[in-house]
Amino acid sequence: MAVDEGGRRVQFGNRAHYCVNSPDMHSATAQIVLAMAERFGGNPNVIGWQIDNEFNRVCYCERCQAKFQEFLRDRYSSLDELNRRWSTAYWSQTYSDWSQIPIPIGPHNPALMLEFKRFVTASYRSFQKLQVNLLRQHIPLETWITHNFMGWFDGFDHYELSADLDMATWDWYIGTGHNNYLNTNAVHDLTRGFKQKKFWVMETQPGTVNWSAVNNSLNKGEARSMAWQAVAHGADGLLYWQWRSALNGQEQLHGTLIDQSGQPRPFYVDIKRIAAEFAAASDLILGSECKPRAAILNDYESRWSIEWQRHHRDFDYVDYLMKYYRPFAAANCPVDIISADSNLENYRLVIAPAMLILDENRFQNLRDFVSRGGNLVLTARSAMKDRDNALLPSRQPGLLRTLAGVEVVEYYALDEDVPVKGNWFDGRTQKWAELLKPTDEITVSAAHYGSANGWLDGQPAITVHGFRSGLVYYVGTNLDDEAQKQLMARVMKTANINPVIETPAGVQAMRRMRPDGGEIVFLINHTRQVQTVRLPKAYRENLKGLTLEGEVDMAAYGVAVLTPLS
Repeated sequence: MAVDEGGRRVQFGNRAHYCVNSPDMHSATAQIVLAMAERFGGNPNVIGWQIDNEFNRVCYCERCQAKFQEFLRDRYSSLDELNRRWSTAYWSQTYSDWSQIPIPIGPHNPALMLEFKRFVTASYRSFQKLQVNLLRQHIPLETWITHNFMGWFDGFDHYELSADLDMATWDWYIGTGHNNYLNTNAVHDLTRGFKQKKFWVMETQPGTVNWSAVNNSLNKGEARSMAWQAVAHGADGLLYWQWRSALNGQEQLHGTLIDQSGQPRPFYVDIKRIAAEFAAASDLILGSECKPRAAILNDYESRWSIEWQRHHRDFDYVDYLMKYYRPFAAANCPVDIISADSNLENYRLVIAPAMLILDENRFQNLRDFVSRGGNLVLTARSAMKDRDNALLPSRQPGLLRTLAGVEVVEYYALDEDVPVKGNWFDGRTQKWAELLKPTDEITVSAAHYGSANGWLDGQPAITVHGFRSGLVYYVGTNLDDEAQKQLMARVMKTANINPVIETPAGVQAMRRMRPDGGEIVFLINHTRQVQTVRLPKAYRENLKGLTLEGEVDMAAYGVAVLTPLS
């Protein structure tokens, strides 16, 4: 059993109650996995394996502390090196023995906190790899292995855990209310980005859940638009949790497809329609992929560092990233969400929201991207720290100053909004503002602050700088939504990032590319009203076998799977 932050042993019967580093747990797990692999590994009806369920528990037991200390010994050449890089002389934290290093509980040394997150990631990866290696001895190469992640959950680095899997999957629940497609688009793109390949939705809400504040049902037809939304963003499989209601247990009232009497629930009608449409369209869609030319960089280490030192209580890493994502989703411009250490050669536009942590490899990767003609957007809270979570001995954005042609003189957590006037918008910055200073004569100030705290008045808020054949923006603000929309519209236009199809609000258009170069366009109405869309050319609608062109009326929660006729 795991131990929680307060030193209490977790009670048996709750979910994920084990210590991930327990050798007894590893031994028992190996026995179960090996027995299942030997029994079912050669069965042609078994197409894939899911390891565990929603990794999430952090254990604070003495064993984990000892393993954490061992983890640090392997990462640092000596205690002297650790003390130097962690600045432990500050507040008299200097360690003279590895056994003195604690598991951090609450605020602590920033380097210690970051290393513990890395240790948690390494612990789960080791536990997962134990099972992957056993399975691989008994299953065909074409049989996949996965784990089901939980969207924006930040308990570990998902890119690290995904490295040993054949594909990533996630569990999609709405809870109270209804599907906000702009937000859930992002989680599909995030999951696709864990391995930069197609994914599955391993659990989808079957009408209702039992754990939210108000466990309302999805509207009739809403599950259909959601299912096709997942496919449009690269999902090749969609499953529902769960099939039939258990008579007892923690999920008695959770939604299902079959009720406790064994009869289909009303929601089952939607599932039958989805299944029939998937069957009809599978031959067309299988093998196709999403191939955006824009990417947003997501970095768990920067997220953790900001979470521990927000400096403004309402500055949230994911909310800030979504400020850059939503204009893409609303404009039907495809975008990947990928690791901050990914290869960038296939992109025209890259955005690095609040990439707080910078090292030489990241700098070189971004420098190469811009040198090839890429457009790069750096934002507030960029490049302040190194991989030890220590302040860089230079102003922001550190090494990226040569690309951006600007440095951050000071950063301000704001207790009131500040007006910002840009070349393409008028707006306000909220929660955060950075005072920028161009470092050469070719850096253009694209926006300035209005009257504020005296320090920011009239100073640059956004700059643009040409570097070799590329372009670098530095956005030192947290703009209001309308101003952000106008800013990003200009950035996308300059980078030649164009909509799949222009649609009214509430209707999305997404594209997958076939191996032969042909495109499949998914047109989805996420509203309860009829929506009219003007198509730019003639298409075949593959669910009904129709030809569509010009203005097309889409029913509430309507879906069209389109291929061009010319």
